[in-house]
Amino acid sequence: MTDNERYLLPADRRSGRDRRKQKLPKLKFLFVKGTRERIRRQNDRHKFFLFDRYSANLLAAILIILLFSVLDSFFTLFLTGNGSEELNPVMAYFLNLNPWAFISVKYILTCMSVTILLIFHNYYYPNINFYARNFFLYIVGAFTMVVLWELYLVFLYHSA
Repeated sequence: MTDNERYLLPADRRSGRDRRKQKLPKLKFLFVKGTRERIRRQNDRHKFFLFDRYSANLLAAILIILLFSVLDSFFTLFLTGNGSEELNPVMAYFLNLNPWAFISVKYILTCMSVTILLIFHNYYYPNINFYARNFFLYIVGAFTMVVLWELYLVFLYHSA
């Protein structure tokens, strides 16, 4: 039996409507556990889909990014309190207001960025053969280097 013949069987419950053409998930998936975690069909791999379930690796990357963002803000507060200066003018403005404004804005901006990247994590850039979900790894790497550099500066301050 060929694939075409299998689809013509009377027991086939297909409605003829292609659910893959729907870009946004149904509203019920905001309140009920969804089922779509990955794209199964090879010919759909380079299309954009929103999902209602995400992998554990993606969750781990997001948690690491948020943790490192908070660590970065506390290390920045410590270092600026001991003679360093914030080079980012936007964050320097909030740092001059008060420490809680600085931490809050930094965390909110990080959460918004991660949320936007999560929404588009399956987007494929065909010109460079790159999925947007790979940005999470680069962000984790960048935050790791920033936090390690700040730890080094904190230890330099304490040893002097």
